[in-house]
Amino acid sequence: MTMKKSRRTVFLAIWTLVLLLCTAGCAQTKDLAALTADQASYTLSDVPEYSGEPYVTLNENQPDFSEEDLTETSFEAYSEQDALGRCQSAWANIGQDLMPTGERGKIGHIKPTGWHTVKYDSVDGKYLYNRCHLIGFQLTAENANEKNLITGTRYMNVEGMLPFENMVADYIKETGFHVLYRVTPVFEGDDLLAKGVQMEAYSVEDQGEGICFHVFVYNVQPGIFIDYATGESRRSDVPETQQEAAQTLIRGNTRSKIYHCPGQAAYEEMADSKNLILFSSEEEAIEAGYRKAKR
Repeated sequence: MTMKKSRRTVFLAIWTLVLLLCTAGCAQTKDLAALTADQASYTLSDVPEYSGEPYVTLNENQPDFSEEDLTETSFEAYSEQDALGRCQSAWANIGQDLMPTGERGKIGHIKPTGWHTVKYDSVDGKYLYNRCHLIGFQLTAENANEKNLITGTRYMNVEGMLPFENMVADYIKETGFHVLYRVTPVFEGDDLLAKGVQMEAYSVEDQGEGICFHVFVYNVQPGIFIDYATGESRRSDVPETQQEAAQTLIRGNTRSKIYHCPGQAAYEEMADSKNLILFSSEEEAIEAGYRKAKR
């Protein structure tokens, strides 16, 4: 009789523990589902026009997290892309356990919406666009995740987003605490290029004492005009008609004596070649002793 009672007590204890674990697991799943909402809490109408600073604060610099969002458990969640292939919100509760332990890999095969490989002498590093991580690699070790990469200007990436990412990374490394972090690209209509990103962060264990911000970072590049519908660009001091004319010129290589027409494989690569020579027509190139590229 005593043995039966003992077995029953053990059974009830185990069953109670299972129920508690299931309840806790369900609660965590529910919270994560709530955190993956992909709607920006602010629209472009709430954001002032770019006026020379890489970012502007929103909501008095207070993030839009609720009490239910705050947790001391690390996680990361990346929203599905929309019908146009555009990234949506990326969420993470960043702890040291999510941070990278190895080197970054290659991401050149990822082509986010609005992507163009284009160079300008006025841009740091020449290339106008970077593949911008919504949540930086140094925070969650996500590298070639297409749900976490958008087309962003060098200016937005380095002058706008990076200082906030560095701030969060340094804080987590120093304290071992968690930072609830969300980045949402903001698009206008069916534009392929985001007008900017909304960044929110809040340090959990110290109730925002260490990290607390809510900003909109502009996806602009000083001195460059950008068409956000397509990602096409030109220097601000170059009239559109002149820019279009430049794109129709024949590009020759003075070393190989081969010329390339718009649409051919190496046409864009020739734009910055030290051997570049321009012709107004194929006839002009042929008369100068050049032959057309095979592809």
